[in-house]
Amino acid sequence: MAERELRIAEERAGELRREIDRHNYNYHVLDSPEISDAEFDALMSELIKLEEEYPVLKSGDSPTMRIGGEPLAAFSILEHKRPMLGLDNAFNEDELTAFTSRVGRLSGLEEIEYLCELKIDGLAVSLQYEKGLFARGATRGDGTRGEDITANLRTIRQLPLRLPEPLTLEVRGEAYFTRSDFEKLNRERSSGELPLFANPRNAAAGSLRQLDPRLAAERPLRLFIYGSGENSLKIETQGQLLQRLKDLQLPVNPYHALCGSGEEVTAYCRRWDEERRSLDYDIDGVVVKVNDIELQERLGATARSPRWAIAFKYPPEEKMTKVLDILVNVGRTGAITPVAVLDPVTISGSTVQRASLHNEDMLREKGVMIGDTVLIRKAGEIIPEVVKVIREKRDGNEKEFRMPKRCPSCGSKTVRLSGEAALRCINPTCPAQLVERIVHFASRRAMDIEGLGPAVAELLYEHDMVRDVGDLYYLQKEELARLPRMAEKSAANLVQAIEKSKENPLNRLLHGLGIRFVGERAAALLANSFSSLEKLASASMEELTAVDEIGPRIAEAVILFFKNEQTGIVLEKLKNAGLNFQALKTSEKGGGDRLSGKAFVFSGGLETYTRDEAAALVRAQGGRVSSAVSGKTDYLVAGSDPGSKLQKARDLGVEILDEAAFKQLLDR
Repeated sequence: MAERELRIAEERAGELRREIDRHNYNYHVLDSPEISDAEFDALMSELIKLEEEYPVLKSGDSPTMRIGGEPLAAFSILEHKRPMLGLDNAFNEDELTAFTSRVGRLSGLEEIEYLCELKIDGLAVSLQYEKGLFARGATRGDGTRGEDITANLRTIRQLPLRLPEPLTLEVRGEAYFTRSDFEKLNRERSSGELPLFANPRNAAAGSLRQLDPRLAAERPLRLFIYGSGENSLKIETQGQLLQRLKDLQLPVNPYHALCGSGEEVTAYCRRWDEERRSLDYDIDGVVVKVNDIELQERLGATARSPRWAIAFKYPPEEKMTKVLDILVNVGRTGAITPVAVLDPVTISGSTVQRASLHNEDMLREKGVMIGDTVLIRKAGEIIPEVVKVIREKRDGNEKEFRMPKRCPSCGSKTVRLSGEAALRCINPTCPAQLVERIVHFASRRAMDIEGLGPAVAELLYEHDMVRDVGDLYYLQKEELARLPRMAEKSAANLVQAIEKSKENPLNRLLHGLGIRFVGERAAALLANSFSSLEKLASASMEELTAVDEIGPRIAEAVILFFKNEQTGIVLEKLKNAGLNFQALKTSEKGGGDRLSGKAFVFSGGLETYTRDEAAALVRAQGGRVSSAVSGKTDYLVAGSDPGSKLQKARDLGVEILDEAAFKQLLDR
């Protein structure tokens, strides 16, 4: 009897899921509902009751999964099987014409078709399906790895949890808010005395990048899919891809168009500059793509963007307002930036009260004074900036502003490095810089201390537990557990993550220390050239600039950093705590340019190195690193779950190395 009841319940649950999925698709994708909200709610309630009565019926593709689960402790990281590259921008029609001309020159073709798509102003996401079921999803992140936001993505009703075909593929898209939903959300937050979101893009990012899926489920996030990553779809053009995605019941923006020439591309961009205001969601431009997939592959990509696509960006909205005051802000790298305090003005859907004046030279060049009437816009429709002073509006009551000679936060004397426009405070214990320095030091691409984000960093500073990054390594679990919102388990996990970070090689420590101009690439070059922190700290200008790609500007910043008295105090703490001050060893014999001219591609996860560390080792020995396998690839280094690159390498006869063989190649 029990088996029969379960079988009947299972059949009914299946019927309900199919019915609910169909109505979700009709309502949220086709905008053509067939039943009332009350009828839909009744179907959902019946399914919820069935799954509660028979827990064995619950499945990952059930519509009830959209309700949201328990809060997460933190986001894990997902690696994109193919990099999520950014796009180069064209800010005017001349730059757009230059792009289409360049494509013609590189391809050798006179007639090229382009597909133009609206550039949705939201948060880029990657969705992975396995045998037709939505398995996981992530943010773009750094393009190689993103945050696992699967639980939050499940709450988007436009996202099908099951495809109509059992395909395994990755698709890319943009999560966004409509303007009307955004306004409603902010009204609700205002009535609840909660902070308002600045604009729809921030609302989308904030909804997907918070740890409680139940909150995401309460917000009307939407989605457009525009492309794919790893897939086995048999398609020849971008237009066919969009149609195939639509056939799979994925939400595709309807306003794309095939253009047969650069002139047609320009006309499409002009048209939507006028018509975009009629949409209920924000677009900040048009994405122009070569339509032919084979030609896309022939054109390839640079390290950060494809050569076959570009984003045409619309000019930002500009408005006049008054400068009420000029203050200074001290950033993570010590840059002291003048900031205009403005009479509030609404631009691109959000209220602007402050605008960066960038640096002293820019301040003088634009001639901004306290009391001036100025023209304001949002650079990239995100960051407010002063375009120019309306001098004819002056009445003689304006006041000149002068940059401070000492840091307003710590009182240290400000310096101006050669070739730089910014004044800087180079005191590593400057309070204004500290929280941001801690967050950068703990970031994944530096010391990778999981759980040490902005909120925790602020807590540590507010409670006088950390005054520089060296103090992190002397924190005790018991004192951390006494902090507000810090449970005992979280405290233990943080201490464990800090302890683990001691093993990181020198290049990651150098990057984490936040030396001006020393990013990941420069940190790897310096670590490999000097092999220890002690040697680097005592290096001369001549020795530093002798390193390939290290110029006088980086060398001067390194020397100034290590000369600072506070730097010595921080490094002593780190040394006594047992951090690794040594570089990764690539070979007892050195290495030099032994890999000169050799092209490497990495695929899958490595155990000994991060992807960036492995790439730095190759470059340090003269090799090149690419993101895609081609006939010019010499080696594919295959880690765990290497994906389709492995098969492509086999097809092209590329030499395939496992991690052990890769290490042998480096050390021989």
